[in-house]
Formats: sequence, structure tokens, C-alpha cells
Amino acid sequence: MTDADVPGIAFVDTNVLVYAFAPDDTRRSPVAARLLEQLMLAERFRTSTQVLQELFVTLTRKGARPMRAERAIHYLDQLAAFPVVTTDYTMIRDAATLSAQDKLSFWDGLVIVSAVRSGAQILYSEDLRHGRTIRGLKILNPFRV
Repeated sequence: MTDADVPGIAFVDTNVLVYAFAPDDTRRSPVAARLLEQLMLAERFRTSTQVLQELFVTLTRKGARPMRAERAIHYLDQLAAFPVVTTDYTMIRDAATLSAQDKLSFWDGLVIVSAVRSGAQILYSEDLRHGRTIRGLKILNPFRV
């Protein structure tokens, strides 16, 4: 069974989405695109306003070939067709607490809090330790060989 075959709702971190939409990495981009397609087809994909904001900035301002805003907005529209968690103060406070308790960056804490709020059982991210469980959320790195 591959990580993509794990059942349940899945929240996808910004780094994975960047690889899916900006195919600059010949190893990671096809993996990310395939994972995203599988999750969307199965209606298991979840994201947050934070992730959408980070994705837009990264796609249009960073990387080897920044893309035009219109193209990035098209991708945001596709993702926003699925449930999107909107950040509120309770989440910010929870992320700050989680960040202090688990020695995570605030932004990683907010991703985790958003994923939990979305009802996800899985968080796909390259930035957090593969296999770790935080607040009932299993973290999987889809690029791990």
C-alpha cells in the first residue's frame, strides 16, 4: 500500500502543491501531481486560506520560472472547489500554543491546526517528520522513497 492509498481525508501542505503546479523538479513534481489528482478525484482533498495564500506567492514570485498571476489564480480556483479552512483567532492561538509545545514554526503549527479543523486524518508535507502523529493527524512525506 502506498501513502496515496491510505484512506481518509487528506490536507496538503503548500510545498507539495508547489511541486504539483510548478513542474520544475523532475522527481517530485510527477509524484505531487499524481497525489493531488488522486485526492481530488476521490474528493479527499482539503486545504486552508493560509496554504492558498502561500501557494499564490510561491508560484508567482519564487522558483526558477515564476508564473503569471492569472495562471496561479486558475490553480487556486481549482483547489478552492474543495473545502477550504478559513483561519480565525482560535486557530492562531492554537497554532501558537502548538508551536511552543512541540517546537514547531508557527506556520507549521497553523497548517497542523488547519488540517485538524478540516477533518483530515493525513497531512501530506515535506516539511514535517514523516510518520509522526500530532493531534491525531498522521504526517506523510509523499516524496519519501
